[in-house]
Amino acid sequence: MKFRPLHDRVVLRRIDEDTRTSGGIIIPDTAQEKPQEGEVVAVGPGVRADDGTVHPLDVKPGDRVLFGKWSGNEVKLDGDELLFMKESDIMAIVETGKKAKKAA
Repeated sequence: MKFRPLHDRVVLRRIDEDTRTSGGIIIPDTAQEKPQEGEVVAVGPGVRADDGTVHPLDVKPGDRVLFGKWSGNEVKLDGDELLFMKESDIMAIVETGKKAKKAA
């Protein structure tokens, strides 16, 4: 199914965290919290300002992001659980590799 989010909406797929502790203990599904990290699947065109211009979003498909515990709305499309939220609900973009070293 094809879809395109509107305005400043972002569609995410949660990234599952490891189900083991550092000591090797397996955490059962019922005791796990939902991950607060996700991968951006799609983004809307941007926010429309009062003068009518559209300001593009800072995130793009493929970005790994951190978001609040209760952010967004969960939707199941074609058996895939997705999370729809506004860009303002995203707290940070997770940078890995060379980008992260330059920023530090």
